[in-house]
Amino acid sequence: VQLVESGGGLVQAGGSLRLTCAASGLTFGDYVVGWVRQAPGREREGVSGISNGRGSIYYVDSVQGRFTITSNNPANTVYLQMNNLKTEDTAVYNCPAVLAHYITNRYCVQLQYDSWGQGTQVTVSS
Repeated sequence: VQLVESGGGLVQAGGSLRLTCAASGLTFGDYVVGWVRQAPGREREGVSGISNGRGSIYYVDSVQGRFTITSNNPANTVYLQMNNLKTEDTAVYNCPAVLAHYITNRYCVQLQYDSWGQGTQVTVSS
């Protein structure tokens, strides 16, 4: 399983970015794919997740209403649209995946994913 993130960059507060996670080596519909971020000096945090086979979605409270996760199963791609970005959203964003059909705290909170990408940097300036 390979996961490649892209779309990060530098944006001013209030701006938007769309992150892309391109997956290969897996049957996409059998996987839960998440977005996890880690800011300097802070623990990793599960931001969002999607069950590609069931369509269920998770968001951490701090991004609810600002971030939207979607997937394109035929293209094995997951997107994270991030609007109204805040300086506290600055972090490296990874898209991990796990062979599972349902989103649970095991993945979205405890981050027990099996495969991880290299990450993409998102920097939000004030």
